[in-house]
Amino acid sequence: MVRGKTQMRRIENATSRQVTFSKRRNGLLKKAFELSVLCDAEVGLIIFSPRGKLYEFASSSTQEIIERYKRHTKDRVQPENQAGGQHLQHMQHEAANLMKKIEFLETSKRKFLGEGLQSCTLQEVQQIEKQLERSVSTIRARKLQVFKEQVERLKEKEKILTAENAKLREKFGGLQQRETPSVEKEGEALCTDGSEKSDVETELFIGPPECRVRRL
Repeated sequence: MVRGKTQMRRIENATSRQVTFSKRRNGLLKKAFELSVLCDAEVGLIIFSPRGKLYEFASSSTQEIIERYKRHTKDRVQPENQAGGQHLQHMQHEAANLMKKIEFLETSKRKFLGEGLQSCTLQEVQQIEKQLERSVSTIRARKLQVFKEQVERLKEKEKILTAENAKLREKFGGLQQRETPSVEKEGEALCTDGSEKSDVETELFIGPPECRVRRL
């Protein structure tokens, strides 16, 4: 009969759970003893039952194994703590340097604004004056460059508007030339109509009434 695979979960039945604990505890203690004898290893095993009962095995002494474990973990953790402490000291040193730089920049800024100059020597004042003159020269050069760029943009805009104006004039001139012949034709037509009407004979007589003899 093939034995099924045991599921790794808590056994709900109390009796079955106690039987399993006893069997596996004895097997674990046996394996620990075999490991210490066969491999000449220092093995320590501590087990607490669900009811709080202690079971232990040690190849030499449980207390000695525990002390050795403490020394080992202390030696292993100490370098990590030292590295962390050194890193913290380095960060504190960097923070102090940054604070000094910020304070120096704030002082320089106040001096450039004309504040806190009472404690400055003549040489420091002259250096501040030279720095301000260089800054003003840089600002004026940038101002001139901006003016030139604006002038160039205005010239380009002027060219575009001039071209558009020329196109509009050309278009308007063509329309005017098209309208002129039609106006002249209308004038000639009016003149022709007037001449034709003047040649028509009418019986209208202007003057005093008189006997008009009708010729047969």
